[in-house]
Amino acid sequence: MRLFVGLGNPGSRYAGNRHNIGFMALDAIARRHRAAPWRRKFQGEASEAVLGTERVLLLKPETYMNESGRSVAEAQRFYKVALDDVVVFHDELDLAPAKLRVKRGGGNAGHNGLRSITALCGNEYWRVRLGIGHPGDKALVHAYVLNDFAKAERPWVDDLCDAVADHAGVLAAGEDASFQNKVHLAMQGRGWDEVKRVGERQA
Repeated sequence: MRLFVGLGNPGSRYAGNRHNIGFMALDAIARRHRAAPWRRKFQGEASEAVLGTERVLLLKPETYMNESGRSVAEAQRFYKVALDDVVVFHDELDLAPAKLRVKRGGGNAGHNGLRSITALCGNEYWRVRLGIGHPGDKALVHAYVLNDFAKAERPWVDDLCDAVADHAGVLAAGEDASFQNKVHLAMQGRGWDEVKRVGERQA
């Protein structure tokens, strides 16, 4: 079994926040692959799906972002999932909007959700970095990530989550480079090859 984790904060107040794009991506995967109904488990919401030929546990921690590791560690222990089979979907300030990158291990770049998972589980898990762009000033970051995506941003957010869901089976099979490339090509095909400003396609 593989463990796919989406990061975000629980409750309707945070549902549309930029910080919650990890939840959005996991919801898209669950819909596309007819996952089992979400249920309260592992200090979060959990579901199971078959992606391609792989059985995958989908997990949305409800511990708030900075305690995400508690939920992930509990699920990982219960199913005896190797750290190399854990994939975390999260917002990435240092990546342009509508971009996606996959990497294993590395730094946490000040992301409290990743920091918590690393502290409780180890660092060598896979990260699917979902670009949300940077507000341009470090002092603005907190408000930026805890505000909703603007109406103009929603088209690329929806397209990115759909592309992730379309190709999630490739990722579940361990083909991270192929998954990244397929999502890139899908976004390119939908006109998001380069976002000049947040929410604006290149002319």
